[in-house]
Amino acid sequence: MKIEIASLEDAQELVEIYRYYVEKTAITFEYEVPSVEEFKQRMVHVMEKYPYLIAKENDQIVGYAYASCFKNRVAYDWCVETSIYVNYDLKRCGIGKKLYLALEKALKAQHITNLNACISSPIENDEYLDTNSIDYHHHLGYQMIGKFHQCGYKFNRWYDMVWMEKFIGEHLENQLPIIEFKKIKDQIDLNEE
Repeated sequence: MKIEIASLEDAQELVEIYRYYVEKTAITFEYEVPSVEEFKQRMVHVMEKYPYLIAKENDQIVGYAYASCFKNRVAYDWCVETSIYVNYDLKRCGIGKKLYLALEKALKAQHITNLNACISSPIENDEYLDTNSIDYHHHLGYQMIGKFHQCGYKFNRWYDMVWMEKFIGEHLENQLPIIEFKKIKDQIDLNEE
């Protein structure tokens, strides 16, 4: 398996991975699968500043991960929100961990310090959502920060949402400025552990 930087030409394959989560789960609170064009626009917006990574096995994309703006204020520049989606049929094969490790490496090189994950949470496990995403992030070193109760409505039922965080850099008095990922992407080996 190889981690690469995504390109807009990957959008169709990424939409197909995401489709399962939209249509069959409450992991995302999105109701409609975005068009390929809309998905490309989302990618362009992320790639203006942050990494958008794909995992490939035998020339097929099996997962993707990216970071996005946490809050649109300068004081939050060192914080990002992370997202990850893996081909549902290939879960628990190490794809997500490899993607997240590469994402962390890229974000550290940008001088990012805080990773934040917004995760849907079941009130009770059901056929659309369980605590697997929360457990997965906890396993990767994220800590629970807070819970919003019954804030997401999908499949005629209510779900909670939690925030988890992980520190990947030092918090200094004179913090290093953020570097846009596109300016350093060629200097980072995403597959070196």
